[in-house]
Amino acid sequence: MEKSLSKYFWVFVGPTLLAFVIAFVLPFCMGIVLSFTKFTTVLDAQWIGLSNYVRAFSNQDFVNALAFSARFTVVSVLFINVLAFTLALLLTRGYKGTNVFRTLIFMPNLIGGIVLGYIWQFIINGYLSIFGVTITVDPAYGFWGLVILNNWQYAGYMMIIFVAGIQNIPEELMEAATIDGAGKVTTLTRITIPLIMPSITITMFLSITNSFRMFDQNLSLTAGLPAKRTAMVALDIYNTFYSRNGWEGVGQAKAVLFFIMVVIISLIQLSITRKREVEN
Repeated sequence: MEKSLSKYFWVFVGPTLLAFVIAFVLPFCMGIVLSFTKFTTVLDAQWIGLSNYVRAFSNQDFVNALAFSARFTVVSVLFINVLAFTLALLLTRGYKGTNVFRTLIFMPNLIGGIVLGYIWQFIINGYLSIFGVTITVDPAYGFWGLVILNNWQYAGYMMIIFVAGIQNIPEELMEAATIDGAGKVTTLTRITIPLIMPSITITMFLSITNSFRMFDQNLSLTAGLPAKRTAMVALDIYNTFYSRNGWEGVGQAKAVLFFIMVVIISLIQLSITRKREVEN
């Protein structure tokens, strides 16, 4: 069996690997090289060194996008995980109709981001019309609109991960805690939360990365806000590429910086996870 697998390994893996190299690895490497050039097409690229990176950090829109993305990520991650964990606790108590509620809460995650953005823009503008304003009047409306949208879309997905973690807790352990006189708060803090730390790690990682690299919801929900004050990093990169001539190299530099930021966040999360595993 092993000889057969090794014999036909490249027959099955080769085409997929070749497609991956052509569609991802080569464009990725080319993008890094182009970030050090000024170009309108790949064929007319001119090497200019670190100038694009200097211009990227000197661009106020990019700095504002970084700050806005950081604030949004912190708030959104906190709300999503607290809401998802609360829902998971409620839907693992054995109430009737639990599976139906789990399905309904999870369903928003199946809807595309662009569609969600326009749906929530309609809902929020419908509410704000009572006061004679729209979501584009104040950046704060756009910020909290994005937080609400992100929670509505991803809370159900994170809830399923928490539910899986809670259901893996041995019932005998919960019964023993009850017999020993542990209250609900003690059981939650001393048993439930420590035993679902792997689930918490996964939801934290997913919610951080999803929030930080949000694009389509940001584009559709807050389109029209002045001075791009609610543009996140991904949307700012998009605007750089397609709104100003001669900024293509700067946009590529911003994209490389964005990739580095996501990698750093992932590595930090991975190191925290490993530290917790060692402690446990």
